[in-house]
Amino acid sequence: MKAIQTGTRLTLKNILFLTDFSEPSDIAIPYAIAIAREYEAKVYALHVLTPVPLAYGTPESTASVIEGFEEGAQAEMQRLDSQLVGVSHETIIVRGESVWSSVEKILRDREIDLMILGTHGRTGAMKLLLGSVAEEIFRRASVPVLTIGPSVRKGVHNGGRFHRVLFPTDFTREAQAAAPYAVSMAQENQARLLLLHVMRDPNPRATEKTAQDSVANVMHQLYELVPQSAELWCRPEATVRFGIPSERILEVATEHGADLIVLGVRDAAERLGAATHLERTTAHKVVAHAACPVLTVRG
Repeated sequence: MKAIQTGTRLTLKNILFLTDFSEPSDIAIPYAIAIAREYEAKVYALHVLTPVPLAYGTPESTASVIEGFEEGAQAEMQRLDSQLVGVSHETIIVRGESVWSSVEKILRDREIDLMILGTHGRTGAMKLLLGSVAEEIFRRASVPVLTIGPSVRKGVHNGGRFHRVLFPTDFTREAQAAAPYAVSMAQENQARLLLLHVMRDPNPRATEKTAQDSVANVMHQLYELVPQSAELWCRPEATVRFGIPSERILEVATEHGADLIVLGVRDAAERLGAATHLERTTAHKVVAHAACPVLTVRG
């Protein structure tokens, strides 16, 4: 992987805040407000009304239920509108066959630079049945997506500033795409930049020297990611762990008190069902369980 370029300020002019008016969305609101103020950006608050499956009932009763959903959404959006006072913003309620189809149009029409959303972080049977709207979005969106998971405590948003940025990398193309965002966020916030690589458990047949040489080589690669000029604003810290990537990422984030994790993610368009309905992906596990926001960048 090439060294990360520094010195370029992350430009955010238009932020899309996706809400379903749930508690996770409420927890994400302060992040949208704080980041918009920091970057002097405009917030587009979007709620998508998707078709509601109704097995029984007359056409009249069905229409009444749909009207009730729309009225409820309007009332919730008015509440959100009042919270966004003082920030340049626009509220949008649309009907769509799916959340993603509506999001995709807004991303294009409003020239969005960043998406922010809260997620329920469903796991196990709930995820198998319902899938993950958040994961579909961050694997298909052409812009970075800041996801605030259910483990993020309400009220802990640090005014939209981040003090410890964790960048886990496996040195792939996807990680390389995310690297400039990790450095930009750390540089913009004068934050500590934590670099992490998770290796497989060492071969029990390998000698101690071989294992040490392997770790030393990875450490060298991690430090090589950040050019010397970065030392003017931060001293990156690198660490290597062994085990399951998602578990080690969460472990390091907790140990170092990270308040932002930056992850490169693969485009799962061709196997989206597997990506959103199975719990095998590192990104989903990190987003679902991290105690801090996760910025995903599609490679």
